[in-house]
Amino acid sequence: MNERPELEKRGIRLKLPATSANLGPGFDAAGLALSMHLTVEAWPAEEWSIEASGRDAKIVGKVDGNLIIETYKKVIEDVWVEAPEALRLRIDNDIPLGMGCGSSAAALCAGVALADHFGELGLGDVEIVEEASRREGHPDNVAACWYGGFTVSAEVGGRVEAATFAGNPGWQMMLAMQKAPLATTEARALLPGSYSRADVVFNVQRAALLTAAFAQGRLDLLRVAMEDRLHQPYRENACPLLKKLLPLMKEAEIAGVALSGAGPSVLVVLAEETTLLAAETRIAELVGEAVELVPVRIAEGASKVLL
Repeated sequence: MNERPELEKRGIRLKLPATSANLGPGFDAAGLALSMHLTVEAWPAEEWSIEASGRDAKIVGKVDGNLIIETYKKVIEDVWVEAPEALRLRIDNDIPLGMGCGSSAAALCAGVALADHFGELGLGDVEIVEEASRREGHPDNVAACWYGGFTVSAEVGGRVEAATFAGNPGWQMMLAMQKAPLATTEARALLPGSYSRADVVFNVQRAALLTAAFAQGRLDLLRVAMEDRLHQPYRENACPLLKKLLPLMKEAEIAGVALSGAGPSVLVVLAEETTLLAAETRIAELVGEAVELVPVRIAEGASKVLL
């Protein structure tokens, strides 16, 4: 245990993107940063307070049980003797909670980054990603959130090895979101304990092709590269939008379809000549107008600004 230095008194603004993990075959390995964001501004204070706006503001604005605050506290307490100083937070959230869009990864990254700043921990990007990944339990969303673009990652003895590239910001995508959320723990419980060699080979081939598709900007590869046999077939009943939208993979106007993370949201990648209006109209025909459709693009990673 170390004695704690005087805290940095300047405030900080963090902006972190939503993420879509797996992208079909890249289970617990691939992630994509999306253009919906969690923005957190923080200053030292005498007591904890949160001013929240955006999606799920009532939940995000609660101090008790807040994932950002709990992460901030635990990271600092692991290093310094004294309890961490309270913060005044202003949070604007555009990432839906419990929808497979990386809300927990963004909150964890925010908490670790706040601890690094106000606790003067001196963490680099790799350490922040590793700390957040340990708390998340898998690195795919966390790495994509912090680094941005298309990211592949792997855990190696408590460390995280990751590679990222920007992808094509011109690619258009649509998130289809139902009203009821699905907890990641529930979605993971649906998966089998083992797989056949044929299914594993099927996914390895497509995961490799998926990486090449994003690296080379090959929309034409996604129709095959986003196929999956390891998790999506077992989650279809809990994620009814997936079953309705997977047939779009056979239509020329759509480049690819995959469950976003553990679901229940579905990410639809548009073909090059397809307009957002045309995609929205076609998706609505399959799922109904009660489903929320959000246009998104590939986003940059987390940013930090001193206030």
